[in-house]
Amino acid sequence: MAAETVCAYEIARRGQWSGPAETVTLSYDDRFLRRKRLTSDNGTVFRVDLPEVTNLEAGDALILTDGRKIAIAAADEALLQVTGPGLTRLAWHIGNRHTPCQIAEDCLLIRRDHVLADMLAGLGATLATVTAPFTPEGGAYGHGRTMGHSHGPEDHDHGDHHDHSHA
Repeated sequence: MAAETVCAYEIARRGQWSGPAETVTLSYDDRFLRRKRLTSDNGTVFRVDLPEVTNLEAGDALILTDGRKIAIAAADEALLQVTGPGLTRLAWHIGNRHTPCQIAEDCLLIRRDHVLADMLAGLGATLATVTAPFTPEGGAYGHGRTMGHSHGPEDHDHGDHHDHSHA
């Protein structure tokens, strides 16, 4: 009979845990999960079964049922680095499209997207392709994630007034 797969039912947030740990390297999308079978960078197979969909950040740890910890690392991803004059204005245009965006003091990072690249170039941005971990800002209503306009798992009514399109 095969051994039962070890499971993670809880998370320790970055700075709230210590000690040795294996690592699992996950993309931005893969760090948003509730239930999933994962394999650590060292080959340990484990199951994640969290009470709710959760946004894992680099430096968090999954606590396994046998007491071991699996640290979360952000995987390198194909990104566009956005620089240029009017960076605040460029950030507004990115946000207006509900696009995840990592904000640094002198640049913005978004996933590579030729449509957004064309739009940003047309607005005067300088673009460079980079490969780096992607850790965008959390949405104001998405509790760590940009959730489109639903603002979370349950939609709500804004009333009759709606001052922007979803185009």
